[in-house]
Amino acid sequence: MFEERIDLGPAREGVERLKSEVKKILVGQDKMVELLVAAILANGHVLIEGFPGLAKTLTAKILSKTISSEFKRIQFTPDMMPSDVLGTSIYNFKNSEFEYKKGPIFSNIVLIDEINRAPAKTQAALFEVMEERQVTNEGIRYPMSQPFIIIATQNPIDMEGTYRLPEAQMDRFLFKIAVDYPSLEEEVQIINGIHNGTNNKGLEQINAVFSEAEIKDYQEKVQAIRVEEKLIRYIATLVQQTRLYKDISIGASPRASIAILNGSKAIALIRGRDFVTPDDILDVVDPVLNHRITLSPEKEMEGSTASKIIQTLVNGIEIPR
Repeated sequence: MFEERIDLGPAREGVERLKSEVKKILVGQDKMVELLVAAILANGHVLIEGFPGLAKTLTAKILSKTISSEFKRIQFTPDMMPSDVLGTSIYNFKNSEFEYKKGPIFSNIVLIDEINRAPAKTQAALFEVMEERQVTNEGIRYPMSQPFIIIATQNPIDMEGTYRLPEAQMDRFLFKIAVDYPSLEEEVQIINGIHNGTNNKGLEQINAVFSEAEIKDYQEKVQAIRVEEKLIRYIATLVQQTRLYKDISIGASPRASIAILNGSKAIALIRGRDFVTPDDILDVVDPVLNHRITLSPEKEMEGSTASKIIQTLVNGIEIPR
């Protein structure tokens, strides 16, 4: 047994209660739920990608219900303008002055549904708020209340009416989580849940588990998780290799190293430890890197994926023990 420097009991119990609440409605997707919770505790934004009908939006809405904080949903469309997200200045005839009316981005947990259906100008409007957690309007800075997490969903880019997100925006997401189709048994369970009426209550049956204050407290505890020097070097080596690997034309930036560090620390806390292990790092490498690298033209023509290349790269680097 190891001696805990940090009291992780309440956080560990809270995460288990949260998972129980999620499972009232959601079938499977355990890995996605763990990564979403880790992202919130690491104070990072998440991009969920998958085909329509795979419960991407539902998962984000369920997760938001488990936290007692303000939640807003923004549906992105091809005619979406930056002011529809950030807000705009409106002339007040009473005092003959312009007043800033805040947009729906001002919340604690923001679900942006089908983020890649909006044009580049609207995507660019998110750069500042995602990185600096503030909006600047006419030279005045409006900070976001904390916690502030964006959970965005997107359809695969080869689907009708989608745009490729700019690389600079993709880099601002802590994780990109790929959602796959359910197994046969999971799909049977989904159908039975609807047929038997066990899911008829919807989101009303989800109870809040964490308060805003608890989330802030756990985010601070994540920062205090121990990471040995050899693991920090391992993280740096993984990211460095993406810039040298022959099948990758554009590698990951140092922001990816920081994301792996923070993500693995959050995973460690969720699993009840106040120190990071190599397994924690390996569990977040793919969701951190798969949207931050660009494959070589040859590999793209072969139909290879970022996840496959990342796995091959990781297999070639010795894991510290």
